Amino acid sequence: MESSMANPADVASIDAIIAAAYDSISGPAGQKRDWDRERTLYYPGARLIPTAKPGTNSGLAPQILDVDGFIARVEPYFAEHGFFEKEIARRTEQSGHIAHVWSTYESRHNPDDPEPFMRGINGIQLFYDGSRWWIVTIFWQQESTDHPIPAEYL
Repeated sequence: MESSMANPADVASIDAIIAAAYDSISGPAGQKRDWDRERTLYYPGARLIPTAKPGTNSGLAPQILDVDGFIARVEPYFAEHGFFEKEIARRTEQSGHIAHVWSTYESRHNPDDPEPFMRGINGIQLFYDGSRWWIVTIFWQQESTDHPIPAEYL
């Protein structure tokens, strides 16, 4: 199903797979991320969907990427900039084999920066196949002055 087997510790629980997702994209400028590890977290056909401004005068719109499209989008940035993202709050709803997680994040260029340069919310949909968790979708929006993070998500 996947190119290489996931580390069972990365996919054993909702906590574990979300921690692995944040960990796999975090690191200092120029450090090559472990994209093989990243790929093992996602169900085949999974989507990563930043909410971004497609053009200079455009409003926000979802940009629908597959895992390799996401990697291509972030790799040039990671080559030049440190990027450390961590979860600061979570709300989880689960029914049977599916779960939806609202995961509030902070992003820093260095882990010890006093203030994040960005915050936002990830809407993460997950699937449990009976032996492991998979990420099916991550849909996110950065915080802005127009759209601050609601208090109940902090």
